[in-house]
Amino acid sequence: MTKAQLFDQIKQKKSYLCVGLDTDIQKIPKHLLTEKDPIFEFNRQIIEATHEFAVSYKPNIAFYEAHGSKGWESLQKTLEYIPKECFTIADAKRGDIGNTSGLYARAFFDKNSSGLDFDSVTVAPYMGEDSVKPFLDFPEKWVILLALTSNAGSKDFQNLKIDDNKQLFEIVIQKSQEWATDEQLMYVVGATKADMLTHIRTLAPEHFLLVPGVGAQGGSLEEVSKYGMNSMCGLLVNSSRGIIYASSDKDFAQKAGEEAKKMQVEMEGYLEKYL
Repeated sequence: MTKAQLFDQIKQKKSYLCVGLDTDIQKIPKHLLTEKDPIFEFNRQIIEATHEFAVSYKPNIAFYEAHGSKGWESLQKTLEYIPKECFTIADAKRGDIGNTSGLYARAFFDKNSSGLDFDSVTVAPYMGEDSVKPFLDFPEKWVILLALTSNAGSKDFQNLKIDDNKQLFEIVIQKSQEWATDEQLMYVVGATKADMLTHIRTLAPEHFLLVPGVGAQGGSLEEVSKYGMNSMCGLLVNSSRGIIYASSDKDFAQKAGEEAKKMQVEMEGYLEKYL
């Protein structure tokens, strides 16, 4: 998917919502456990209820890998069920060098090899250029580079000042732009770091940002939108728990749809105000 195609979806749906499919077998409604593939059935109903309001879906790969080959099958079926107009993100946070990195890229981008054909994958940048380049060898596929995350330990490294008093995350953003353009590279910026978005936009004005942490983690959609939006929106705001676990009963899909719609309506207002 190209940047222009993603922006078209945002304009059509008046939304920049990404639904995180962090599907935990211990949290899904109990009545689904009798299904042949409970994880896929949960995802299927969530997608059915939310795709009208979402432009992107982000399965967290760990929730599928934990179940071995069955989990990989659930992931494959989920990916195939997501409507083709939606941008898909393999939230895998991979990062290695050489052949290993190339094989990770094939795992998520080469359908003939693995059965998966995601639009993008999250990548950890801290092994440098040769750990990222293999993912960029796939045309119209995206790398979403970890830049400034919202977890408590992020300050251990990301905020270290090293070169001309620059913080490490700033160097990552600047250096990585030598590897790819805003047509193939995005950045992860946590919603609880919304106060940093204005500064990040000076470093990466045209890039899309994947912003987790709105909702259950306490990030402000209004602040993210106000300080992070650019001329092509430039945001994919992820909500996982706040949508997919809105109910633990048989009405879980309906409630998920209602929560997704609430976010879409709010996003529509911010698109009108800030775009």
